[in-house]
Amino acid sequence: MPQDKNTAQGEGAPEGAPASTSEGAPASASVWARFRARRTLRLMCAGLAVLVGLTGVAGWLAYRKIDSNIRTDEATAAALAEHGAERPARHPGTAQNILLLGSDWRKEAGSERSDTVMLLHLAADRRRAEVLSVPRDLRVDMPSCLRPDGGYSLAQNAQFNWAFQFGGAACTIRTLEKLTGIRIDHHLTVDFKGFTKIVDAVGGVEVDLKKPEHDPNVGLDLSAGKHVLKGQTALSYVRARQYVGDGSDLNRISRQQDFVNRLVAKIRGNGTLTNPARLYPVLDAATASLTADSGLDSLSELYEVADSLRALPQGALTFTTLPHHQAPDHWYRLDLEQPEARRVFDAVKKDEPVLLALEKARKEPSEENPEPEFEPVHDEYE
Repeated sequence: MPQDKNTAQGEGAPEGAPASTSEGAPASASVWARFRARRTLRLMCAGLAVLVGLTGVAGWLAYRKIDSNIRTDEATAAALAEHGAERPARHPGTAQNILLLGSDWRKEAGSERSDTVMLLHLAADRRRAEVLSVPRDLRVDMPSCLRPDGGYSLAQNAQFNWAFQFGGAACTIRTLEKLTGIRIDHHLTVDFKGFTKIVDAVGGVEVDLKKPEHDPNVGLDLSAGKHVLKGQTALSYVRARQYVGDGSDLNRISRQQDFVNRLVAKIRGNGTLTNPARLYPVLDAATASLTADSGLDSLSELYEVADSLRALPQGALTFTTLPHHQAPDHWYRLDLEQPEARRVFDAVKKDEPVLLALEKARKEPSEENPEPEFEPVHDEYE
């Protein structure tokens, strides 16, 4: 009689298991162990394949989310193209000049201004990078710019941060290029509200105050000692001016440079760059606050800049404020200090070290500040 299926394979054996011996004895323990091991391995491989697939999908979705956060500044591109013939020639080689703007809505002025303007110069060999801070109170010859309402501002001599109020990033770029003769290759505008999210994403930034700081204009109220600044408090700290230190814009620039240095050091030092769980919220916050030109409006393009900064040798990133002096006819304005300023501009254009150029320029005789090209105007919102 034909044997029962279960009898042929061994009572209770799963389908596909090794058959019993011809005498009906159960299969050896080693054979069963190998069978179970193979089945477990197949299950593990299948599970791993699913996990890898899900991780890949999640990573792709996260990348798309972060990449789509960045807004492309098409209006600035159009405005700059309209005045393309006036702009400095593009420099040869792979050196890059990137303008960094911090934008902030001013309730008292009813407009958006930029009190933080930094020019990042990446050397062609990527072994050196320099950040030039431009004082907001610097008197400059500002061209006529397209206003948000469709009209045009007057060409005039005014403080530098008026340019952003009159014509946004495009007016700021044209004004700076006119002042320096340096071609701006790319620009990034950072919303100050997004800045607070970046600081929060890294867990705050520590500062150590020698004495209490209070500035009612920006809501700053800190006691002496160490503080880990987050959110609105961090923003108030970098915006504080009149009631902190000597009350100058230059003092505020110094505070901002120090804070940015501390922020970068924390990102680089706490494993954020190598830990996806920490890196994602930082990237999400940073990109959500960015508006960029078409050459820097993607993660891959921003990564190239970030990677260049990350790979710099120790001490190769320097911060400098444009050489200046107090305006002789206005206590709240600054004028460029010559020949230092001109030597700095030439160094950037020639892709040479700025600090070395400054050192040489300070050995030259000082020059008188030239008369402004346009009639000066006064800012009712100091």
